[in-house]
Amino acid sequence: MNRPQADEYPVFYKGYIDTVKDDVLTELEHQIESFQALLKEIPEEKASFAYAEGKWTIIELLGHILDTERIMAYRTLRIARNDATPLAGFEENDYVANAHFEDRSLGSMAEEFEHLRKANLFLIKSLNETELARVGISNEKAISVKALVFIIAGHLNHHMRILKERYL
Repeated sequence: MNRPQADEYPVFYKGYIDTVKDDVLTELEHQIESFQALLKEIPEEKASFAYAEGKWTIIELLGHILDTERIMAYRTLRIARNDATPLAGFEENDYVANAHFEDRSLGSMAEEFEHLRKANLFLIKSLNETELARVGISNEKAISVKALVFIIAGHLNHHMRILKERYL
């Protein structure tokens, strides 16, 4: 799968997409292992740690990663299936505030991520070039299926870097 062109996604996502190597499928697969390894470095008692006032805790950050993975995969599915209905955006802070991630363990969230990513890979690998090239409207902006695939990988790259730099 070729990299998406700049006109296939809103500029907001450029930072995520730029973190992804050219072989996005391999990266998506390898992220399962690399993210699991990173999560194993975090002691359970540190799950409620936030690096600054008003920032998410580690467990909230993991919840955000899971929510965003689901939302981007849903957008991928809808647009790939040629659903022309404009898709709404989401307010990530409201999602975190209205979830109860603190009731979860790091281990359960790590396991959930692995299953979620594997399921998403089945979808992504099933898409042909026509489906990958489809463009839909999400959060009032045009975006391609291919760009969404790169965003899924790039979003995790971004938050893995944040975890390493600010939380560990």
